Amino acid sequence: MAAIYSGIHLKLKSPQTPWEDRLKLARFAWISSQCLLPNKEQVLLDWCTHALTIWHSKKVEFSQDVLEGLWCYLDEVVHSRKLHSFIKEGKTVTLRLNMAQLLLDLLQDCTHGRPPVALPTILSVCRGILSSSALSSVFTTKYELMVSLLAKSCLLACHEIQTQSHTKRQKDETEYLQVEPDSDLMITDESKKDKPSSNLFEVLLQVLVCYLSVQRQQANPNRVFTLVTNQLVQPLVLLRFLLTSQDFAPYTHLHVRQQLRKDVRLKIDSILQLALFPSEQMASYKVELLPAKEDSGKRGSGGTKGPLKPVGALLSKLDAQDYCEPTLRYSVKSDASSLMFRFFLESYGKGKGESDEERGMLCFYFLARLLPMLDLQLHGGSAEQKSPPGSPQSWSQALQAAESLLSQALSADIYNIAADRIRHGEVQLRFFRTVAQTLLNEAQPSVPSWYRCLKVLLNLNHLILEPDLEHLLSSAWVNAENMEAQVQRARQLMVSALLRTYAKLRQLPHLFSSLLSVICQPAPDQRRPPLLSEGVSASLRFCLLDSSPSQALEICSLVLQNVRSHLLPDLVNEELDEEERETDGRQKKEAASLKLCCLCQLLHVVLFNLKTLDNSSPLLLVRRSEAFMQEMQEMMKDLLNMSLKSAPKKRKKKALEWEQKTQEAILLLRYTWVEVDALFHIHCSKYTSVDSFLTAEDGTEGSPLLTHLEALISGAILPTRLHPTPSCSPVSCLLLKLLTLQQMKKVLLDRALLGESSTTALLKTAVRFIVAKSEFEEEPIGDDVWDGQIGGVNVSTYPAAHWFVVVSNLPLLVLHMSEEDVRDVADVLVDSLMHRDVERSGDQLPGCLSFSSVSSQLALSKVFPELPSVFSATVRSIVRRIIGVLKVGLTPKRKPSFVMVYEKETGLVPSGSEPVFSPLVAEAVVQDISASFKAGEVFVLLTDTQTKELLNLIQILFNLNPDGMNSEDLSSVFLLLFFTFTSTSVRPEPPETGGDALFFGKLLRTLTRLLEGIGFPSVLKLVHGGTLLQTALASLLRRCRTPAVIITSDWLELVSVAQGFIKSLVQLIITRNSSVRLNLEQVASYLTNKEILNEQPGSGASMFVHLLLASLTSFSQAMLSNLGRNKAIDQTLTEILTRVTSLLGPTVESALKPQSVFSEAVAQPASALGQAFVVEVVTVMLRIEVASLENNGTMTHDNLYQAICQQILREMSSAPRPMDFLVCSLRFLSAFYKAMEKMRGQGEEMEELYVQIIQNVDHLLKAPWLSSTDSAKLQPEVKDLLRHLVEKNTTSQFNMLLLMIREGLDVHKLRAGNWKEVLSAVITVELLSSCPLPETCSKALWLFAPQIISAMVFLSRSVLQFLARSASQDLALTLPFTVPTVTALTSLLRQGEGRIANPQHVILVLGALQSLPLDHLNPNVYHSAFLAIHEALFAIIKCHPQALLLVFRASFLWALVSLFHSRLTGKGEGEGGRHAANAVRSGNRTRDGDVED
Repeated sequence: MAAIYSGIHLKLKSPQTPWEDRLKLARFAWISSQCLLPNKEQVLLDWCTHALTIWHSKKVEFSQDVLEGLWCYLDEVVHSRKLHSFIKEGKTVTLRLNMAQLLLDLLQDCTHGRPPVALPTILSVCRGILSSSALSSVFTTKYELMVSLLAKSCLLACHEIQTQSHTKRQKDETEYLQVEPDSDLMITDESKKDKPSSNLFEVLLQVLVCYLSVQRQQANPNRVFTLVTNQLVQPLVLLRFLLTSQDFAPYTHLHVRQQLRKDVRLKIDSILQLALFPSEQMASYKVELLPAKEDSGKRGSGGTKGPLKPVGALLSKLDAQDYCEPTLRYSVKSDASSLMFRFFLESYGKGKGESDEERGMLCFYFLARLLPMLDLQLHGGSAEQKSPPGSPQSWSQALQAAESLLSQALSADIYNIAADRIRHGEVQLRFFRTVAQTLLNEAQPSVPSWYRCLKVLLNLNHLILEPDLEHLLSSAWVNAENMEAQVQRARQLMVSALLRTYAKLRQLPHLFSSLLSVICQPAPDQRRPPLLSEGVSASLRFCLLDSSPSQALEICSLVLQNVRSHLLPDLVNEELDEEERETDGRQKKEAASLKLCCLCQLLHVVLFNLKTLDNSSPLLLVRRSEAFMQEMQEMMKDLLNMSLKSAPKKRKKKALEWEQKTQEAILLLRYTWVEVDALFHIHCSKYTSVDSFLTAEDGTEGSPLLTHLEALISGAILPTRLHPTPSCSPVSCLLLKLLTLQQMKKVLLDRALLGESSTTALLKTAVRFIVAKSEFEEEPIGDDVWDGQIGGVNVSTYPAAHWFVVVSNLPLLVLHMSEEDVRDVADVLVDSLMHRDVERSGDQLPGCLSFSSVSSQLALSKVFPELPSVFSATVRSIVRRIIGVLKVGLTPKRKPSFVMVYEKETGLVPSGSEPVFSPLVAEAVVQDISASFKAGEVFVLLTDTQTKELLNLIQILFNLNPDGMNSEDLSSVFLLLFFTFTSTSVRPEPPETGGDALFFGKLLRTLTRLLEGIGFPSVLKLVHGGTLLQTALASLLRRCRTPAVIITSDWLELVSVAQGFIKSLVQLIITRNSSVRLNLEQVASYLTNKEILNEQPGSGASMFVHLLLASLTSFSQAMLSNLGRNKAIDQTLTEILTRVTSLLGPTVESALKPQSVFSEAVAQPASALGQAFVVEVVTVMLRIEVASLENNGTMTHDNLYQAICQQILREMSSAPRPMDFLVCSLRFLSAFYKAMEKMRGQGEEMEELYVQIIQNVDHLLKAPWLSSTDSAKLQPEVKDLLRHLVEKNTTSQFNMLLLMIREGLDVHKLRAGNWKEVLSAVITVELLSSCPLPETCSKALWLFAPQIISAMVFLSRSVLQFLARSASQDLALTLPFTVPTVTALTSLLRQGEGRIANPQHVILVLGALQSLPLDHLNPNVYHSAFLAIHEALFAIIKCHPQALLLVFRASFLWALVSLFHSRLTGKGEGEGGRHAANAVRSGNRTRDGDVED
């Protein structure tokens, strides 16, 4: 038969054979084993490639089908297993050389959009060729071909990204207006488009890997540099930009997976760095970059080899015009500039053989060549030159690239200030000054990168910006108007860096001198942005605290000098007759008044944040401070006199704007002076001052302090026409209140004044003036945010600022408030809490305040309960509002008696007084609760709006501390809420707030919190605890007697809250020890009543059964926890528990009959009776029976417990389970084992149960689906279970447990990757070591402990070896395995104090700690590892000092040093470290550390 097919080779070459037949013969010959051809694989491959090449050279013509068939045939051949097996056998198979050129031409045709064959086929052929070293040799043997392949592949990928992105944008725009097409067709089309894209980038990665391997084999770096520069740089940087640009992210992220994009990018980076910046080319770069004097005497023969100008060649390629679209050219160029500088720094920035200074200068000169690439004018910024990046978008790109270049220069530390000044003629300083001048001349204050560039230049050397400091302050701070969040953040960081830098240099007065000069200059716009934001003020605060007080005084004196010299002359009134001149004068005064306010705010911030004087302050500093305070008083007097004299002759009813601003400045100066004067006087006994405003009152009777306080309240200190109002001059209003408050404090400190009869009335008047309830009534309570700065007060933020002043001084104000004032404050507080904006408060910045946030902080503070009058008024305000809501929702059938009594009591209260919730009203509420319980009806039907209002009031009550309520308030609010819970209902339509369950759940949660108040026994004087609990349970059961159709999370939350309420109330009844039996039997009788059981719905998983079982369980748990108090209570509780069990058992069994115990949660996910709930109920039943069980007795529901136990053991570790079920299951096993041990003692059955539990717990801990977090949550329950298991352990049982631990600590399992099995044994060791053991078991454990320690130490070292062998060097096992191992060793060391005799085992632990890696960990893992090692070291120090003495100098010191070395070197160096070099003007280069760190 073989002879029949021997002529195929001739037929393939015969011109008479049609190409279709030849293709069929070739396919047959390839797959047939009966076709015998010498070297068949090579022959067929040559025939196919020859046919394609002669077609490509147009020597032959055949149809498109034949062409595609030939390509498909070639694709099948290069991918066939037969060919690869043939090659593996050592046989030679090669491709024709002209095939490489054919593929290159086809890739180029694909780039231009005219491929003769489908692109996926060509890509598949390329992949097959590159996958085999034998076939890929057609490219790899000739480096130029490999370069061409990579270049064309990159261009094809760029073309694909740009084309598909453009198509996708057009498609999205079209689909927005068109009807959505058929989904099936869309999926088919997308699948066709996705395939070439995904194949393309996978093939591209193969090409990159192959090329990189070939490039590394090249012996001539000059040749590599030339080829890469000429052919590869442009396509590579373009492709890299397209893969990382956000403009093309919608396409690249969808069609190219993330890891593939990352791999391609990394390979591109490696190619460029190795080719363009090899160590052999450093000499060429030095020849081109360094001036002759920089490299004199150091030019070797290597300088004449290779390209003479590598930088010029590289930059000319990057700056070319034709390798990408014009719209992308600048973006690609700026991105590539930053990339090239990074490669240059990594290659030449550090190394051996050259000094750091020389390498730094080389990098600098390369930077100086790159920055002009961004089209920035760095030649002095002459007006004749144009700035190409003129549009905002290109400016943004240019500044981002410049920021990246400058930041890299700063990080690489290439700027040696001292060396640059001494040996290089300050060439770097001049260059960076040119950059700074360009940035300031072409200021872009709307671009965040502009501020960051200035910040980097400042950190390089403050002298760079020093000559243009005023220009910088004007453009980047004082007159910068853009208020976008990103811009503000960048500006704030730049200004903060400026303040910190000059503070370190001790030159803050110089900085503020320039700042004041800029502020006093004519402004482009009178309305300048705020000078001091919250962030800038915080930075200034820290800088002033680090500076000397003399510098702060110098700054303050500069402010006053500028006010007197620049602003005061413009504010003086001139006699101007002409209307035009009068208008110009008014405009000048308005501008001066605005600047005056700005300077006064600056002075206020400086004085409020400087270091105060104290008794240790030098006398000279005290005298300077006194002189400054006197000068400040004179300035205030001059401004006040000027304001009074400059009033216009024609009086106007309304004050001019400049007059209001001047008045604000005067009041701010006065308030600042008073506060600072008081602070100096309190802390420094050497300080003396005279308040001229208090001593200047002539001819007045009484104390000047009281007279001044009265003038502040009445407004007599200001002209009548300038009296401020919140809507006209909010800053003046706030400052007047602050001044009044300060004068009040002075009066309260003067005992003589307090004895005068008029003082008390005046203080009450002052409090009413500060509180000003009319201002809250006039303006609705808003939620505008105030930044806490005086300059941030305006009409919208004034309410928040005013309320903050009232609340922050409430302990002082409340002493002099009338009842009406207290009630008004409480009403405002409740109103603001009712209208708080929860969403806005979540986005609120930390330092900002709103009206509602101030109220929330007061309600949650520990100070609020210490203000009993305001606290009580707040509770009463809430009570009144709740009664008002309930009265509106009354049903027409019947009116509650307490409403009638309350209305009657309210009618007897005098007008203006507060209605009282009297004892008669409280008794009426109790009667209404009882009537509603007996009748089973409700009095109130709430609407959606009423429910929302009640929910807000309930939330306010929940946040209040119940211990701050007096007995009357607590009784009234509890009874009212309890009436709402038992006697109200929500309308049938579900409200938007969440419905019935949500409302009553929050209500019951608040009632539970009120139970914890110390005044709650007053409630029990009005109604018994048993009655309360019975009524609450009846109300709950009445609401859910229908079968559970919809079980929501709100319903489950209600059941959980109800359980908490039952436990708290039962605990309170037992703790009070008053009528315990009577109250508990009342509840038990109700729950076990046959009528309750008869009302049970037929559905087993109903809400009724769920709630009934939950109530019985909680009732029983509360009583179980109180067993052991005394015999009388124990007897009572045991009897009641027995009655409860008689109902619990049948109820649980009947509920479980229709379905399996544990299949319910899977089959009915909405079912109320979930796995965890069932196990919890059965566990309580079991504990009740154990509590009343005598030794060797029998349990009533033994079969149920056995069934539950076996089901748990089968299901607990077999598959992923909910965490609550696992916790409840472990608790059940603990209780069940204890019960079986008490009932049956030791025996074969107990031995079997012990083994089953131990094995299942072990399987659970090593289950693959159990995460480390879940394992940590289970450890308390596992420990409790182990404690019960080993409490009465036999030697054989304990030996079995130790054997299981030894088998788990097997290093072979770890090396096989089964680290979770080892972790299970580690956790068991940790938990077992802290359990109390019988004497024999304890001896066995500590005899076995050395082996455990050795095994765990060996495991930790094996983990390191395992990680070192892994290709990724991943440290992922540090947190889940290494940290628990160290924690287990620490537990053994602590519990083994005095038991581990040989200190060598402790030394082993130290060695293990020494070998743990702490480098390259993320912060969370590092924190956990650091704490674990810290605890282990502490345990060694405390418990094993004898071992510590042996190795202190070696292992222990190493561990400490390595830990803290890692901690200290984990952060970068601080900013602005070079400025000290300029300050001391020395030849040594210095760098400051990060002060805050």
